Amino acid sequence: MTLTTGTIEQRVRRGARNDRPSLRVVRGEQTQARRKQTTRAEATPGAPSRDALALAAVVAAFCAFGLVMVLSSSSVASISSYGSPWSVVERQVLWTVVGGFAFVVTAKMSLQFWRRVAVPLLVSTAGLLFAVLVPHIGKVAGGSSRWIGFGLLRVQPSEFAKLAVVLFVADLVARRKRSGGEPVEVVRPVVIVLAALAILIVRQPDLGTAAVVVCIGAVLLYAGGVPLKKVATLAAIFGTLGGAFLLVEPYGRARIAGFLDPFGHASTSGYQVVQSLVTLGSGHVLGTGLGGSSAAWGFLPNASNDFIFAIVGNNFGLVGALGVLLGFLALGWLGIRVAARAQDRFASLVATGITTWVVVQALINMGGVTGAVPETGIPLPFLSSGGSSLVVLLAATGILVRIARHPDEKTRTTLEHDRLRRRAAAGR
Repeated sequence: MTLTTGTIEQRVRRGARNDRPSLRVVRGEQTQARRKQTTRAEATPGAPSRDALALAAVVAAFCAFGLVMVLSSSSVASISSYGSPWSVVERQVLWTVVGGFAFVVTAKMSLQFWRRVAVPLLVSTAGLLFAVLVPHIGKVAGGSSRWIGFGLLRVQPSEFAKLAVVLFVADLVARRKRSGGEPVEVVRPVVIVLAALAILIVRQPDLGTAAVVVCIGAVLLYAGGVPLKKVATLAAIFGTLGGAFLLVEPYGRARIAGFLDPFGHASTSGYQVVQSLVTLGSGHVLGTGLGGSSAAWGFLPNASNDFIFAIVGNNFGLVGALGVLLGFLALGWLGIRVAARAQDRFASLVATGITTWVVVQALINMGGVTGAVPETGIPLPFLSSGGSSLVVLLAATGILVRIARHPDEKTRTTLEHDRLRRRAAAGR
């Protein structure tokens, strides 16, 4: 049979029509396969769930270990001050319960709520920081006016300042970068806020917390796309001003002298650092055992809060000290993973800020205890005794766990921006 051109075209068209149903079947099967994979991924614990669980486990382990170390380091001082060896640790248990409740609550709250309260929280925190400096309102202890309130209800506004800076800078950077703003439009308001908070905190005086606040802001600027050179310049300016403040203030000059030559000032400004080094060195490799530190008998001031890392090194030796350090590094690694997986710009920056807060504060504290940096008087996260620091930190890590569990959660601003971008791409 002779095939004409028309016959060939008819057969090709007929074959194409016959192939179309099979093509639809193939596409349908691919869609069903993808749905099955998605359902299977949701039914089994994925990477986000594992990260959230790991974060919660690390934080819980730190809190439990902190209670043990507070009891080990404070029993003698507690008897001297309150007549009972359990008073300090009982208060710490109370704050741990309150902080645990805050952790659970913030882990369930939406990111949109935190974006909405970023500015009000910053303004109210600045007001409390100013109130702390007012005579008869701020509570003075150890030569510093850092607290406000009465009895067990005293709070430390500088701890809330860390969370306020994380939320405010993350929101500002996310908004300006999405609107195509220049870096200077982001840097200027952040620098103004950081400078105002740093001045209020330094006046307490609390240079260590001011340094943590500035570090949080600097890291968030860099993570938000501001060039490293500009961020480094700003950090250098803040560092220079902080160093000048230390040289001007008498207590600052004393701390610098104790840092540069602690054993030369062993009976004055270097006493605490010397006792800390002696306590650490006495632990050797495996430690003296739980409760075996002679520093807990009053030789090491602030053993249960600022210098609790020295007690850890004494009780558990080099192995225990390295274990604590590795724990904070592990928490930092998990925080970076959470920030990288978050699909919302604000969520990613918040995770970065909280991770920076915990790791930087831990490194500054351990550096002061070991004499690597000047002693600043800031607590070791999760381990040191204290209410405001622990509660606010647990609330912040609850937010971090929320971001880890829901990496695809987006705030309203992000959703609106994505909708406008899709409309622009469609030519509407």
